[in-house]
Amino acid sequence: MNASLSTPLRVAIIGAGQVADCVHAAYYATRPDLQLVAVMDNRLPQAQAFAERYGITGVYQDVQQMLHDATPDIVSVCSPNRFHFEHVMAALAAGCHVMCEKPPAMTPQQAEQMRNAARKAGKVLAYDFHHRFSHDAQLLRDAVQNGVFGEIYVTTAQALRRCGVPGWGVFTNKALQGGGPLIDIGIHMLDAAMYVLGFPAVKRVTAHSFQKLGNRKNRGQFGEWDPATFTVEDALFGTLEFCNGGILRLETSFALNIREQSVLNVSFCGEKAGAMLFPAHIFADVDGELHTLAQRDETDDQRHLRSMEAFVQHVLGEPVMIADAEQGVVIQQLIAALYNAAETGECVELC
Repeated sequence: MNASLSTPLRVAIIGAGQVADCVHAAYYATRPDLQLVAVMDNRLPQAQAFAERYGITGVYQDVQQMLHDATPDIVSVCSPNRFHFEHVMAALAAGCHVMCEKPPAMTPQQAEQMRNAARKAGKVLAYDFHHRFSHDAQLLRDAVQNGVFGEIYVTTAQALRRCGVPGWGVFTNKALQGGGPLIDIGIHMLDAAMYVLGFPAVKRVTAHSFQKLGNRKNRGQFGEWDPATFTVEDALFGTLEFCNGGILRLETSFALNIREQSVLNVSFCGEKAGAMLFPAHIFADVDGELHTLAQRDETDDQRHLRSMEAFVQHVLGEPVMIADAEQGVVIQQLIAALYNAAETGECVELC
């Protein structure tokens, strides 16, 4: 993936929303070896305001025109989920390295085509699964590799909100988003869990989804929405059975009558020890007493920065870990299997 590119590298952003502003452009602007040259969004006033904030000269409403005129080396894809595939494929075809927001695409087949296109072009394709870039996740991943836990046989990943339906964007529109909390926030904890575990092969998937609250309420933690157009699940619960005999239970919701306002964490139970991810805490039982083996006092809040930094360093030829196109295919396959199992009520066999 090492490439001889001009310095500073030219960067374009597709989608002028919140994550493009607060994460992608905000990071790129800190690096003197990068130059923000273009932004594209079909909402021209939003794109123009975005460009003014970052001193970007190129403002576009058409992806192909932007790629032709701006000739970027790097493209960040921050458009709605429905458009990730076409935008990533266009950027790769134009010879760009790509950082794409999650999920990779709408289907596993699209994710596979994106991976293959990146391989053929010899370009970096990374996804912003930023939670795996925390010091917490790295501490636990190292512990797994060093045998601290022994066999991990039960993992529980939770991305739950009591009433956290996003009141902006297209988060409640299944046609544009692909789903609700599973594909929005659950996917993050799924990736973090799979990363810590080392991406074990999945044998089968079962799941149940519910739409009980989002289509009845209209106001919550993140503003208002229209229940009449709420077409996604408001909660999904699934189980992955690994080929090694372990299981991963995934719980995710936009709206669920739980005590906490939100829960975002992963727990691991092994033969020798257990752990919580945020903040990282590895522990074991010693004669009925909890014994701490390793612990972080605070959760790492620089995950987004480290994700973006890893992508850029990888583009520059450094052998650092990224959430790569191959793992993006795996996560997309698991998301599709969970939705399929929930919709059909049947177990989905994967191997």
